[in-house]
Amino acid sequence: MENSRRVSTRGYAEKEVTPDIIYLSISLKEYYQDGNSKKKVSIETLEKQLFDAAMKNGVRKDDFTIQNIYSYNAETKKKNNELLQSRQYRIKVTNLNNLNTMMEEVDPKGLQSTSISGYDHSQKRQIEKELKTAAVKDARTNAEILANADGGSVGKALMINDNSNVNWNEIMPQPRMYSMAKTANAEMDAAGEGLDLNIRPIKLTCNIDAVFELK
Repeated sequence: MENSRRVSTRGYAEKEVTPDIIYLSISLKEYYQDGNSKKKVSIETLEKQLFDAAMKNGVRKDDFTIQNIYSYNAETKKKNNELLQSRQYRIKVTNLNNLNTMMEEVDPKGLQSTSISGYDHSQKRQIEKELKTAAVKDARTNAEILANADGGSVGKALMINDNSNVNWNEIMPQPRMYSMAKTANAEMDAAGEGLDLNIRPIKLTCNIDAVFELK
């Protein structure tokens, strides 16, 4: 007859990790040098600056994409103002140490805005595996404590139920916006100051329900 004596426990594990991948949203805009409508800095020039800087600082070509294209009226003294272009790019950055270096190589007057649109971690599947392994071991340890208190011992696991639901999108820090626009009254170049990437660590947790044979 199968041994009906069993012990049910729950295992728990947690770990703090810091995102090592960010998704950067950058908007570039055409502009006239010193308000001179004959000296336009084109969106193609600005885009090449950004693309070359990104490639030079470790971004893969597939991780550099155009998200949106806009047009806006230039503020000049001409009656028929020319429509200037603005483009928004999405860049996956895996080397955060090179981010400020990359931004410094782009004309600051052509930078309209920069925002962190998302976070990720390069080892998240491995981290989840480690958490679940630790939680199962914790469940067995708890079962052994209960069994020893009753003068018994723990055998094989009869059931393991994974209750963890690690949703990285919900627990990642909120994306932030950084204005890179340079106005006539602003002497301080926001791009020159660099981005404050104070990315906080996040806590991941895992819960496991288990039933063990009680000897």
